[in-house]
Amino acid sequence: MTELVDVNALLLSRIRDVPDYPEPGVLFKDITPLLADPAAFTALTGALADLSVRHGATKVVGLEARGFILGAPVALRADLGFIPVRKAGKLPGATLSQRYDLEYGSAEIEVHAEDLKPDDRVMVIDDVLATGGTAEASLRLIRRAGAQVAGVAVLMELGFLNGRERLIPALDGAPLEALLTV
Repeated sequence: MTELVDVNALLLSRIRDVPDYPEPGVLFKDITPLLADPAAFTALTGALADLSVRHGATKVVGLEARGFILGAPVALRADLGFIPVRKAGKLPGATLSQRYDLEYGSAEIEVHAEDLKPDDRVMVIDDVLATGGTAEASLRLIRRAGAQVAGVAVLMELGFLNGRERLIPALDGAPLEALLTV
């Protein structure tokens, strides 16, 4: 337990608060200092890789864009395959897509379905769980591709946005792990 507390304290100490970004009244949580610190980045990817292995993942999905930064090294550390989930129109060839609602409008994400197999257990990795819309859409994509959901793991959950509540039904019993909750 002390080791996890130490890792969490290290991670939290490397996240910078940026007031009034991207607009007045918003307190942005900037993870770039964490990524720039090799010890903190190693601790983060190690913790997420451990969660992926513990939950029986065979593949890691990283959500565009910061989920790529975290998901690829997590997959390598856990000896798993990595699959990017991209914004619509960014992947060549045949894709599966999923639209989802945003606060003001909608968005669409895509995946190469042939990269996922029925026996795959997929861990979704991202930097932040905010409202849960992108994560929920990724779970739908994974299942539509025929794979199973091992869980969702994020560096940070913004608890005040209630993304966990939105995501619980889509998880269908799979775990949601947040290393930090702010």
